[in-house]
Amino acid sequence: MMRLGQQARAPTYTALRCLRLSSTTRKNVKPKEGKYSHTVILPKTTFEQRAQAAKREPLIQEFWATNRIYEKLHESSRGEPFVLHDGPPYANGDLHIGHALNKILKDIINRYNILNGKKVRYIPGWDCHGLPIELKVLQSMGAKEREKLSPITLRRKASRYADDAIASQMQGFKRYGVWGDWDAHYKTQQKEYESAQIRVFGEMISKGHIYRGCKPVHWSPSSQSALAEAELEYNDQHVSRSIYVGMSVRRPSDPLAAMLPKRALNTFLVVWTTTPWTLPANQAVAVRGDLEYSVLADCSTAAIKCYVVASALVESFCAVSNISTRYISICGTLRGSDLSGTCYQHPLTLTRELQVVVGGDYINTDSGTGLVHTAPGHGAEDFIVGQRLGLEPFSPVDELGRFTLEAGRDLEGLCVLEEGNEAVISALKSSGALIKEELYTHKYPYDWRTKKPTIFRTTAQWFASVDTCRDNALAAINSVEWVPAVGRNRISSMVSSRKDWCISRQRAWGVPIPVFYHVESGEALVTPETIEHIARVIYEHGADAWWEMSTDELLPSGIPAHLYEKGSDTMDVWFDSGTSWAGVLKSREYLTFPADLYLEGSDQHRGWFQSSLLTAVAQSNTAQAPYKAVLTHGFVLDEKGYKMSKSLGNVINPELIINGGSNLKNDPAYGADTLRLWVAGVDYSNDICIGSNIIKGVSDSYRKLRNTLRFLMGSLSGFNPRTDVVAIKDMPSLDKYILGLLSLTFRDVDEAYKSYQFYRAMQIITNFGNKYLSNFYLDISKDRLYISQECDYRRKSCQTVLSYVLEQYVLMMAPVLPHMAEDVWLNYPYPAPTRSIFERGWVQNATQFNLHEMELWETIQLIKDDTNRCMEVLRAAKEIGAPQECKVFIHVDKNAKPELEDRLRSMVGNGGEAISEPRYSQTNSVDDLRFILMASEVYIVDALQVVQRNSNAVLSAAESSSGVTIGVGRASGLKCERCWYYSTSVGADVVGDGRSGEFTDICARCESIIAPNWCA
Repeated sequence: MMRLGQQARAPTYTALRCLRLSSTTRKNVKPKEGKYSHTVILPKTTFEQRAQAAKREPLIQEFWATNRIYEKLHESSRGEPFVLHDGPPYANGDLHIGHALNKILKDIINRYNILNGKKVRYIPGWDCHGLPIELKVLQSMGAKEREKLSPITLRRKASRYADDAIASQMQGFKRYGVWGDWDAHYKTQQKEYESAQIRVFGEMISKGHIYRGCKPVHWSPSSQSALAEAELEYNDQHVSRSIYVGMSVRRPSDPLAAMLPKRALNTFLVVWTTTPWTLPANQAVAVRGDLEYSVLADCSTAAIKCYVVASALVESFCAVSNISTRYISICGTLRGSDLSGTCYQHPLTLTRELQVVVGGDYINTDSGTGLVHTAPGHGAEDFIVGQRLGLEPFSPVDELGRFTLEAGRDLEGLCVLEEGNEAVISALKSSGALIKEELYTHKYPYDWRTKKPTIFRTTAQWFASVDTCRDNALAAINSVEWVPAVGRNRISSMVSSRKDWCISRQRAWGVPIPVFYHVESGEALVTPETIEHIARVIYEHGADAWWEMSTDELLPSGIPAHLYEKGSDTMDVWFDSGTSWAGVLKSREYLTFPADLYLEGSDQHRGWFQSSLLTAVAQSNTAQAPYKAVLTHGFVLDEKGYKMSKSLGNVINPELIINGGSNLKNDPAYGADTLRLWVAGVDYSNDICIGSNIIKGVSDSYRKLRNTLRFLMGSLSGFNPRTDVVAIKDMPSLDKYILGLLSLTFRDVDEAYKSYQFYRAMQIITNFGNKYLSNFYLDISKDRLYISQECDYRRKSCQTVLSYVLEQYVLMMAPVLPHMAEDVWLNYPYPAPTRSIFERGWVQNATQFNLHEMELWETIQLIKDDTNRCMEVLRAAKEIGAPQECKVFIHVDKNAKPELEDRLRSMVGNGGEAISEPRYSQTNSVDDLRFILMASEVYIVDALQVVQRNSNAVLSAAESSSGVTIGVGRASGLKCERCWYYSTSVGADVVGDGRSGEFTDICARCESIIAPNWCA
């Protein structure tokens, strides 16, 4: 029965008892009926062979919740705090396998630190604002309802949608076995959080890190909002309509004029662009000052046309423009700086005259013509050149991505990426400016939410300056531990090259930018007093107050409210989540700043890691990052290495893995622990794969671990740790060796957990269980566990070892497999030391065991492997069945390994005598090669001929793994019906020497065990 006598009563316990079936009633454990079966001590345990995870795991989780295990652990802990700060997932949609990977990794780390006595408070969080939720709300409404929709109504609907998604996702995370302060979770829509965010904005603006300006930004027509770099994804297969355009020269510079032929009718500055729609905003043609340009003359007709292109691109230009080189002559070359001042005619607005200007290093000869169409209103480099030269950032495009009247009546209202592009190209054809059009495949920025192309558009926006905090940010990066280490270089490179961050958005669902504008001048009003007043209002009423309350109520007293109006912009969602260090870490007294660890996907180097870093160093004006360490994981792919998508039908649902499908034969319920074992078993620093075959393999590994634990528990039936423990000094060498190996394994596992190498921890755990326990120690211990008397020294010594192994082995697994570990604890073979395994604590160095004769026992295991190879030869020839049917001969080269031969001779019962039956009484019956090799007879012989003469299968020293010669033949005597070993003491004709004639079918050893208390 489960030992729950000292625990509080709860429905969980009843359910747990109902699920538990005594293993003694199962057919695969019940001993075969026979004369001596009642004298054999077989394993007994209440720990089930089958996990029944779909039913049992929720009951174990209920046990944790009812007894407040997680809460009591941090309430009672006197250890130092450990804070893994949760990067908030988006409160939208169902959980996917990436969520599972992320949250399970976090839980493994938290549980490891809990076991190590640290005070762990894990606060789960959710990102609530932004366009996806806003779109979901709008999609749920009819056309008429949308027409009447006010910002505050939209916000309330969005808030409810987010709360519903959070409730659903929270249940999924709990089902993964994730521990946390679920009732104290944080949301970016909480008023306390929003208030802290407002204060960070205010401090950054007061320290000069935030400003308002008109400059080109990534604009999403599909979202009708500006986007930050982190909100973009790049499509490598985007196809643009690229064009070569001839800008007709009106007044050439003096160096250019000196080269032109007298018969030249027209001279064209040739530009190449992949965005024809930006040509209405053209303000200049930029050249590189130190680049060489050629003046080409096309003499194919009487009216000579001249073209100016970079000298390195003359050949490619001629090829693409279909101008025959037969008629081309180079009039001369000149530097880009010599072209400066040349005036040309705007290709669409023929009355406008513009100039050639000197640009920057962004102009090269990798493609195009070396002359760049410059529209300061639609490009970052163009804007910088325009600022230097006083060019207007003209941007005749509205928020929907349509041309305004400023672009011309023929273009007004046309979508720039579609029919607007077509109209511009047609107009260029009509004016004779179009030289060539061709499709061009290249990388292009898309809105990560709508999956549609973006444009560059100049608007008045709020920006966070990166230049003002870049040095502090880079210094902070160098003070952080990055796992894997390549993360440091990655984020450093991004921060080093990052331009200013556009933090304003033109949406209703978000935290307002708390700025007022003068009704006449448009000048922004934002002061420490206005910020603090708004922060207090939002702390009390939430961000909805910005839309619900009047300007008079939102402004502090003393400011004439009638002169100002509220702004309508909201903050970038990356600013929302990026200030979680202020809204959570610094706002909750039981947490610490900086956090010990941030853990998210590798894409967050350009997202949450970076936005958190920039806001933290800007707000404090120091090089203090909000985290001490950052760990990243890759993305989850299907088992063929493809990205998951609904269209491909390769999406893996974590809920299906845990609870199974409608057809459990095809989609078994593997449980959360199997999913967790997959997470722990992969190298998450790279992209990782999952699929039905992979999960099936993980499930097999899980079953092996469970079966090993079950055998350990069953073998400890009847063991009393108070009275039955054998002192380490009194143990056989084999038992000391296993305990030393246990300590070495535990140290290696601990080191793997500390360095976040969970796959290595599981490899070590699995290897110890398979190689050293199941295939070696447990296999050879069955004889003394099953056959010995219950109080026999060698059995108690083995049980003592197993008691240490069970406790430490299950502790090793507990961070990864908490349900199975707790299941073991609830079914412990004797009263467990604590109510929950997580109250037990990690094994400290003081309780570790010393290494013992490691080299000897590694060699003996190799001898056992070699012996098994010989036995397999005989088994294949059908000469034997069980290994006990064999006798083994071992020859060791005395000159090469004299100490090994002496040690092996001490481990057989005949003291190295000639061929005779080993004497059981002359060994400690544990460090005995017969029981280690599971052979009925073992002989250490002096001559190789003895091995050859007495063996049916031989493995020479050169062929063997152990370096000794091994031979195997059939054992002498008859099979003992109790222990299955062969012995010459079995049989009616050998009764004597004080033996009773009643036990002629068993060996003398077994008779000595059962005779004193025999009752047939």
